[in-house]
Amino acid sequence: MLSAQIAPPPELVPGPPPPPGALNGITRPEVLPRGLWDSYAIHQEADGPMHHLRGNARVQVANMVFEAEEIDWNSETHELKARGHVYYQNFDRNERIWCDSLTYNTETERGRFENPVGISQPRIITRPHVLTSTSPYYFTGQWAERVGEKYLLYKGWITNCKVPNPWWIMLSPKIDIIPGDRAIMHKALFRLKGFPLFYTPYFYHSLEKQPRHTGFLRPTVGNSSTLGKMVELGYFWAINRSYDVTYRFQDFTSRGFGHHVDFRGKPSERADFDVVLFGVQDRGVDLGGGNIDKSGGYRLDAAGKADLGNGFFLRGQIDYLSSFKFIQSFTQSFNEAIGSESNSLIFITRHWDYYSFNAAFDRHQNFQTAAPGDSIVIRKLPEVEFLSRDQEPFQRVPIWISFDSAAALLQRTQPLFQTRAFTPRVDFQPHFMTAFHVLGIDLVPSFAIRETAYGETQQNGQIVSHDLNRFVREFSLDLILPSLARTFNKKTFLGDKLKHVIEPRASFNYVGGVEDFHKIILFDQNDLLTNTKEVELSLTNRLYAKRGDDVREVLTWQLFQRRYFDPTFGGALIPGQSNVFLSTIEVSAFPFLDQARTTSPIVSLLRTSPKSGLGFQWQADYDPGHGGLTDSGFDADVRVGKYFLSAGHNLVRGNPLLRPNANQVRGQVGWGNENRRGWNFGFTAVYDYRVGQMQFATTQINYNTDCCGFSVQYRRFSFGTRNENQFQVAFSVANLGSFGTLKKQERMF
Repeated sequence: MLSAQIAPPPELVPGPPPPPGALNGITRPEVLPRGLWDSYAIHQEADGPMHHLRGNARVQVANMVFEAEEIDWNSETHELKARGHVYYQNFDRNERIWCDSLTYNTETERGRFENPVGISQPRIITRPHVLTSTSPYYFTGQWAERVGEKYLLYKGWITNCKVPNPWWIMLSPKIDIIPGDRAIMHKALFRLKGFPLFYTPYFYHSLEKQPRHTGFLRPTVGNSSTLGKMVELGYFWAINRSYDVTYRFQDFTSRGFGHHVDFRGKPSERADFDVVLFGVQDRGVDLGGGNIDKSGGYRLDAAGKADLGNGFFLRGQIDYLSSFKFIQSFTQSFNEAIGSESNSLIFITRHWDYYSFNAAFDRHQNFQTAAPGDSIVIRKLPEVEFLSRDQEPFQRVPIWISFDSAAALLQRTQPLFQTRAFTPRVDFQPHFMTAFHVLGIDLVPSFAIRETAYGETQQNGQIVSHDLNRFVREFSLDLILPSLARTFNKKTFLGDKLKHVIEPRASFNYVGGVEDFHKIILFDQNDLLTNTKEVELSLTNRLYAKRGDDVREVLTWQLFQRRYFDPTFGGALIPGQSNVFLSTIEVSAFPFLDQARTTSPIVSLLRTSPKSGLGFQWQADYDPGHGGLTDSGFDADVRVGKYFLSAGHNLVRGNPLLRPNANQVRGQVGWGNENRRGWNFGFTAVYDYRVGQMQFATTQINYNTDCCGFSVQYRRFSFGTRNENQFQVAFSVANLGSFGTLKKQERMF
């Protein structure tokens, strides 16, 4: 088809590449059906299938357009030749190329470009701590070929920086590109501001949305004041489309060799897993006199899930640590170094109607110290639960019935104490509840009976193979009084209106039948149940703000305390030592019973978020019997524009018999984010006032251009036996990756 003379859109006028900032996309002309074409020129001649276009020549097919001073086009063979300020655009792949001349077959998509300058829009994949940019990739060379989906660029370079003065370019005598798939460079030289940064005989970069290609990873080099130079080499093996393995080898020149293996898989559409193993062969530290202190070990982390069909689901999380000393010596994470617990859980679950079924294999390990063997290990191999949520079996009778039942094979191991491998425990608890509403007051009574059978007991710290049966009666009554509310029709910075609500509440709880508490082996909180008669009083203040039709809770302050009518909890309390019962851990995470008492600490919980980007939470226990404020913890977070601030404080004091004292403050301050152009700065620290020591500190300075970024980070570890300084750097290329010793999971930006 030969069209009438229609002027081309102004944005498609051929010429040199537009200046930086002008590439905001080009409106696609009217889509033509495949097999049809359109053309325009000041002068046109037709000789059978040959069409000669001269002066502002333009040819458009279904998915591409060509413009030049002269175009010769064969509508039968689909061969096209263009000369003079040639412009080519492929709308399907969002590619644009300017060149001196080209030959191209629009059917086979084979062609040759002379002195090309091209632009290709990148695939943006947003990930935490990865520099991204919407800037297109620029490429140029002496000539280029198009063969199907592949571009071959000769004696050229590529960059995603603004031209004509890019920060970086990658030069190569041959660049092999398949858009959306991969890019390969041979004898590639990376230049930063004209300075040659590195050379590689072969460079591969995946352009896929989820990159997976077998090959070596970029090596990294770092330095530690205690571990020495840290050299890392890696290899990625894409086994097939469902499985892959990443292996990283680390040489800690002053200590030994580290190994990191990450095995991922997706056996089916309904199942996936990820297994990570990290270990170090430690040569140790010479203490003198022929004594060498070694901290080698390993950590296994695994996670997976699967849909088993018929409503059954499998979930799993494994965290196994060979020794606490190992992770304290070699981890690069402060939270991992101070976390003294490892937990593993694999369970199968199914929910239907009012019922639930769970089967769980559980392992919990709590390291008391870094000394070998000084830990408590509790295993459930397995525990099976059958549960029913509240249901109303009788019409017009407000009674709700539910039940919990469980059977488990348990084991507890600790220094000088160990149960047999499979200690049985069976538990069954039906629960009945009703509700009454009188004069605006809600009364919610409930009653439960609970029977638990144990296959082993303890006596004077020794395991005894005697069965024990615990039969418990429980009664509770919740009293919910009418709320008090007042609305303030006054405009403030919080909103157009404010509403203050006060919610008083009281509850009574009775537990009886626990006669042999000290004979019960403690596996979990179910075994912490004791006799009690107690009342809990609580008062909650809520502040709501309304702006337009939007209503949100901007402040909550809750106060509550328990009154115990049985100060010894049925004789379970032992004076002069720390006592932990189910009733106490429901009040506070910190023990407070070392003698008989009638009241718990007063617990205060304050939360507020008056504006977006501003949050504060403070929880404290006030105990008049143990010196007033016994523990306090607050967290505050502020983000305004490019500024952010975070602070926290943890205070524990009082009787050291009940809990170890602590006084730590943490803080983080910064300016910017990982994708902000220009300078970005961040500092975080954890300081222990009790020992007068900065346990952890990180300072990072980052500078981002339109296409790349530079990061420098200094880290300080100082706790236990670890006293270490680390200095790390990284150079990031937007949408491509980073080079250096600073890994993305360790960055602030």
